Amino acid sequence: MGVEEEVKEEDEEGWRRTLMAHMGERGGQAYGKRQNGSQQSPDGGMYSVEWSSDRLQEMMCPPLPGQVPVEPKVTWTRLTAQGAVEASPANKNSTDALPLDEVDGNVIHTVKRSVFSESQPSPLKEPLTLAAVSQDVLRNILDLNESVIQNEEFVRCVSGGKLFPGSVPLAHRYGGHQFGYWAGQLGDGRAHLLGEYTNRKGERWEVQLKGSGKTPYSRSGDGRAVIRSSVREFLCSEAMHFLGVPTSRALSLVVSEEPVWRDPFYNGSVIKERGAVVLRLAKSWFRIGSLEILTRTGELDVLRTLLDFVIKEHFKSIATNDPDKYVVFFSRVLNETAHLIAHWMSVGFAHGVCNTDNFSLLSITFDYGPFGFMESYDPNFVPNTSDDEGRYSIGAQANVGLFNLQKLLEALKPLLTSDQLSQSQQILREYPQIYHQRFHELFKAKLGFLGNEEKDSYVIAFLLKLMEDTGADFTMTFRQLSEVTLSRLQKGSFAPSLWALSDLSSHKHFRDWVQLYLQRLSRIMSDSDEERQHRMQGVNPRYVLRNWMAESAIRKAEKNDYSEVTLLQKTLMEPFMEQEEAERAGYASKPPSWAQQLRVSCSS
Repeated sequence: MGVEEEVKEEDEEGWRRTLMAHMGERGGQAYGKRQNGSQQSPDGGMYSVEWSSDRLQEMMCPPLPGQVPVEPKVTWTRLTAQGAVEASPANKNSTDALPLDEVDGNVIHTVKRSVFSESQPSPLKEPLTLAAVSQDVLRNILDLNESVIQNEEFVRCVSGGKLFPGSVPLAHRYGGHQFGYWAGQLGDGRAHLLGEYTNRKGERWEVQLKGSGKTPYSRSGDGRAVIRSSVREFLCSEAMHFLGVPTSRALSLVVSEEPVWRDPFYNGSVIKERGAVVLRLAKSWFRIGSLEILTRTGELDVLRTLLDFVIKEHFKSIATNDPDKYVVFFSRVLNETAHLIAHWMSVGFAHGVCNTDNFSLLSITFDYGPFGFMESYDPNFVPNTSDDEGRYSIGAQANVGLFNLQKLLEALKPLLTSDQLSQSQQILREYPQIYHQRFHELFKAKLGFLGNEEKDSYVIAFLLKLMEDTGADFTMTFRQLSEVTLSRLQKGSFAPSLWALSDLSSHKHFRDWVQLYLQRLSRIMSDSDEERQHRMQGVNPRYVLRNWMAESAIRKAEKNDYSEVTLLQKTLMEPFMEQEEAERAGYASKPPSWAQQLRVSCSS
């Protein structure tokens, strides 16, 4: 009997369960038109402020005395059910597309027949500190020179203290299923959409502040965010981007002395923290809950208008006159959501709060809260201490994705014919296969496999079972497999620097797995060990934003020391490259003992 048959016979079901658990088997343009009131175009249409790269530079770094400021270019358009068209008397009253709330100000109320509400940011109390800036976002998305960050106007602009010319800040109305139950109206309770920016590459990015004060959707909240949650969002947004995971981005982190009171673990222990604001960007902030609330309230005309807008602006390959465009849209979202969650799994990322109001229609990762990168491999890893039942454990994310897509289909249902609904239900049934296929592709790449073999899934499952039994570190097990030579792996004795493999090798079946793994690699034609290592090191990061690393940076930031925020930001920009400073900081070492006691929650 061969090694595979012998091991498989002993505990095949255990490895199958492990794999199944891990795979989830259990900007310038402001959208809106006020129906009555001010802030309209002269003809009653929607406003659109176009920010050029030169203009944005000037906004954040005003002209010197004697220089003539340039006025922003303002054009007026009107959104119709068919999309954005030039305003004219003929279409002036054709539809109230993406309508704005008729209630002025930040009065908290139930919003009806609206997608957005106008809402002014509340400036943080000065003095303000620019704690961090993403140079990549600054240069490559916003086309700005790094010199702008030296200007006080920049800090005011990115913290809500000063608006860009022409900007009419908006808060978005949405609902959502939270922990499986419909929660009603939610919305941007502490975020303000400043507008949309089109950069020199033709990319359009929606610019939003988070932690910038109350909106009509704040409910009982104060509209603020604190340092600890803002540091985590800033760092993780950028870290995920450089890991290659679709994500929102973060330009800046501004910290104030403004006191903010929070109960971090909902146990009655209220503490004083400090307010902070993150300026973040995404191609779109629309989410499943954006559509759900319109269906739930019977606003089907607004639902159709919003959906047509989303398709026209963000799914340009879908023909706007296609009678099946909503079915095609659902299929695209389903495919990309499956791919996104598989990508999360491949880097050991648990979002923590996978509610429908946190799931993007564009299938990007956003709304970073009580997330976590798994350390010791455990498919039941739950980063969020508020998640008592483990609904959003890392191993449950694929199933939660299916649940959220079911809710998306329910939101679309009123706009579908019976045949289209049947097609969409069939598409929904294909989700597990799409997810599993992408999961296997990513994990085969992590192991350096080329081509496809029938038993690749078994080799993956076998390894994950060994990792689960030994508590081996997820990130560093794969990374050290990419760094060790095959001859050293076969010998099975590892230097202290290969601590994750050393932990893994304590399993009684470790050598059996190594034999299967080496046999699989030997069948790759014309492949050297160096080529394998290079391949694997390109997909297996050496550094991820572990909670203990974020916590270390937060503790220093709360004492006005932002050095570790800077170091982490620098490190996580090149997560696949070994870096001297990061090594000295212990970012690739065994997590410190105190890391096991860390807790994160929804409180932010």
